[in-house]
Amino acid sequence: MAIDTPSPTSTPTPAPPFDTPGMSTRDRLVLFVLCAAQFMVALDFSVLNVALPVLGADLGMSQSALQWAVTAFALPSGGFLLLFGRIGDLYGRRRLFLTGLALFAAASVLATFAWDPASFLAGRALQGLGAAVIVPTGMSLLTTTFAEGPARDRALGISGTLMSLGFTIGMVAGGILTDALGWRSTMGLLAVFALIVLPLAPGLLPESRTPQRPHLDIPGAITVTGGLLSLIYALTTAADHGFARADVIATLIAGLALLAAFVVVESRTTAPLVSLPMLRRRTVAWGNIGGLVTFSMMSTVIFVLTLYLQEILRLSAWETGLVFGVQGMVSVVAGALTPRFVSRLGARRTLVVSLAGQGAFISALVFLNTATWSVWLATAAVSLASMFHLGAIISYGLTVTSGVPDEEQGLATGLVTSTQQIGLTVGIPLLGVLATTADDLLSGTRTTMALNAAIVLTAAALVALGLRGAARR
Repeated sequence: MAIDTPSPTSTPTPAPPFDTPGMSTRDRLVLFVLCAAQFMVALDFSVLNVALPVLGADLGMSQSALQWAVTAFALPSGGFLLLFGRIGDLYGRRRLFLTGLALFAAASVLATFAWDPASFLAGRALQGLGAAVIVPTGMSLLTTTFAEGPARDRALGISGTLMSLGFTIGMVAGGILTDALGWRSTMGLLAVFALIVLPLAPGLLPESRTPQRPHLDIPGAITVTGGLLSLIYALTTAADHGFARADVIATLIAGLALLAAFVVVESRTTAPLVSLPMLRRRTVAWGNIGGLVTFSMMSTVIFVLTLYLQEILRLSAWETGLVFGVQGMVSVVAGALTPRFVSRLGARRTLVVSLAGQGAFISALVFLNTATWSVWLATAAVSLASMFHLGAIISYGLTVTSGVPDEEQGLATGLVTSTQQIGLTVGIPLLGVLATTADDLLSGTRTTMALNAAIVLTAAALVALGLRGAARR
């Protein structure tokens, strides 16, 4: 039985996502504001990476302390997503979205003008907290503003494309800005983005919240936030110091225990932070598994490939940027084509095909070596893998949120965005460490790519089986 059986006459073929026929000027402006905010957050995940050595020398941060430039952002951005998604549902998504933008702007200014490690890390942590507000409330505003169907498909297509582009462009722009203007310009760029979006948002975005006002699930908020914070800390620390450290083991165990406690709490409370019946929906569960795999595995590919191009093939930062520039252009094309495939195949089947394509082209990277032609192999393989990666991003968001009532969109999109942020956070610690700790980087790169492809292809098969069961129901 097919995974998805869309009627060929029930839904017209949508236009490419950057072409928005049927949308009013106001709708386009709303879409611009929401997507610009998502792009800004995605940019923040990668724009600082190339600048870390220069930053450390300027602020007097040791090599071991530099990981906190990334961890200080990742901890709150991944840990508080579900909590702020639910708060937005209850007390107003627009209001919370504006608060997150203001916090992100102020934090970016603080990080730009940081005078010592403590002030810089404080700015990064506040950026992460702002991102944890912006992402779930922005996605909820998008899915409640645009009705389910072609309009929402196009909106999510644009959002997914820009998120992927933001991560890729951040890597390229980070190196260019650091060489030309210094590391502070990477944080200044984020401040400029936030200060452009913030004045536009109040007059454009509609307020939305659930019609009822149930109590906030405080025990659930404490256990899930504590669990996510502990797991993200353990994984990011293990990337640099290994899993044998006492603090890594302790926080890993604590994180798993708190998440187990969260499940127990949610099964007994009358106003859960996460609806367990929603998690029991196959489309929600398997859609998010597909999203977690596509984000975590692709972020690992980009990280390891950056090291390979510069350390093994001796490409300059500019030449490495060209490789990822090709990848970015292919992502734009994929974002334009994916809604057409969703219309013809259905979101679920598109998700499975996209995961399979991503895994197949990642597997080609196992054949990288020291020869010059490897540059062309790397460029072609990562670009084509990214094309399918974009398809997976868009289709998993549609799979998870389709059929969910407006009053539960915050819960559904909170899960979607938590999957995105956690995937971006945990992929590199889990697999990237195989490349960085290997006896030589080339063998480590090949091992990482082989395991990465195997995980994605296995996930494609499991998601296909899981979603086929959903179609039968």
